[in-house]
Amino acid sequence: MNHLSLYHSTCAECSRLITLRYSTSFSLGIRLFHRRFRAPIYGIYGFVRFADEIVDTFHDYPKKQLLDRFREDTYRAIEEGISLNPVLNSFQQVVHRYGIERELIDAFLRSMEMDLEQDRYDAEGYSTYIYGSAEVVGLMCLRVFCEGDDAEYQRLKASACRLGAAFQKINFLRDIKSDHEERGRVYFPGVDFSRFDNEAKQRIEADILADFEAALEGIRQLPDGARFGVYLAYKYYIQLFAKIKRASAHSVACVRFRVSDKRKLYLLFSSAVRHQLNVL
Repeated sequence: MNHLSLYHSTCAECSRLITLRYSTSFSLGIRLFHRRFRAPIYGIYGFVRFADEIVDTFHDYPKKQLLDRFREDTYRAIEEGISLNPVLNSFQQVVHRYGIERELIDAFLRSMEMDLEQDRYDAEGYSTYIYGSAEVVGLMCLRVFCEGDDAEYQRLKASACRLGAAFQKINFLRDIKSDHEERGRVYFPGVDFSRFDNEAKQRIEADILADFEAALEGIRQLPDGARFGVYLAYKYYIQLFAKIKRASAHSVACVRFRVSDKRKLYLLFSSAVRHQLNVL
């Protein structure tokens, strides 16, 4: 291994470490991908995770300036094919290798910027935010899974968007209390946190269920090396969704729901059996 290859592999390890530290569930899903998919998906996760940290965590720092600098550094890394920021260096390699469009990156960074500018959303703003913060991340991953096969990418694109949207909407429901109390945000259009009731909760759940139903067929058609890992993530979120659905609106507004480690292990083994039997 020459020194440049060592540098690139070290940067990829940084993105892997970020994923492991920030998301045990996502890390497990990645480990179930074929080996050739793992590093690029780590690279995408590291990029989106750090951008999200700027807007959600760095409260004592100039977030707008940091996000602007992150955007500039991202595009410079892509244009030059190298970066001294290990996360951006890892991400730019994924962008070049798999042909990730600038439009997807622009939409993602715009949604991060929206978190600095808005704390309430109308239907149009909500749709724009969901697309940029979640759907395009699914599309970046799909570019990796399709490995240059644009026809396959186009065929699975709509399902990938619906899956990303479902995941994000469940995150919003799960985190509705912390988003409101810690960040002053309510993402769902027309929802007043102080009067969040079962009717509003059920409308949101119906929307999420429609996304899940549209996404499942696309998951079944993913390439072999990606299908199991994505299906496990889907099953994890379905389980989380089921817990939220059983709870009252008052409980959702007070408690952050999660899936236990024991249940995650069960989902892993049951999903593995279904994958082996080809009955996803």
